[in-house]
Amino acid sequence: MSTWIVVWLLIAAVTTVAVIAFLVALGRHALILGRTAARAQEEVAPLADEIAREGTRAAERVQNLKVPRPGSS
Repeated sequence: MSTWIVVWLLIAAVTTVAVIAFLVALGRHALILGRTAARAQEEVAPLADEIAREGTRAAERVQNLKVPRPGSS
């Protein structure tokens, strides 16, 4: 084999290993991000539900208010 072929094969092998390593690291980070997002959702869900209930109650109160119209007595 020629020296250039060996050099190109070595470069291809190193590049392939580097790309595989980056893909594995990317996959690990995606899993970690997914777990973190799920845990954050679990922690925030009760507060979001409470805020939604309070918003509904506030909207009902506003609808029940009688606002005087200008010019009417």
